[in-house]
Amino acid sequence: MRAAIYARVSTSDQEPENQLQELRRYVEARGWTAVEYIDRGVSGAKDRRPSLDRLVADARRRRFDVLVVWRLDRLGRNLKHLVTLLEDVQALGVAFVSLGEGIDCTTAAGRLQLHVLGALAEFERARIAERVRAGLSRVRASGKRLGRPAANMALADIVRTAHLSVREAAAALGVSRSVVHRARVSQKPAELAS
Repeated sequence: MRAAIYARVSTSDQEPENQLQELRRYVEARGWTAVEYIDRGVSGAKDRRPSLDRLVADARRRRFDVLVVWRLDRLGRNLKHLVTLLEDVQALGVAFVSLGEGIDCTTAAGRLQLHVLGALAEFERARIAERVRAGLSRVRASGKRLGRPAANMALADIVRTAHLSVREAAAALGVSRSVVHRARVSQKPAELAS
């Protein structure tokens, strides 16, 4: 099997060598060949990382069969991104191994572990959505307006920029084009002429 080894360190003064040594030993013991993807000085909270992006592109090109990481937090610290990434990689037919957590999706037990983790992540996402909906309902019930505050333009600003296009007026006033358009439509022509 062809393995992709992924290692990451958060700061540029750190070295990924501890991770790489263990990963190389594991891959060698399994009799796999390996390609290494290393991100140096990149936070795991970031969804986009140079080597990780290259790894995903290579997975789409079927350049390896299994992704091996030292620990899950090396692959990502954001649970949603981590679960999505693992689902995407598995949908491409790539197995997953995390040495630190003992997850080996080349086995039935490892796939079960990953499915349980995915189910827990999905449960947590659903709970967060429930809390958000409950909060929005509570705010609506109290009569408060949701969303951005309404942008009101003074009549003087509308008159001062009436000769400009909507885009030019928006740029001059520092508001969106839709605010200028709504303000112009809501004003009576007589008010603009005075």
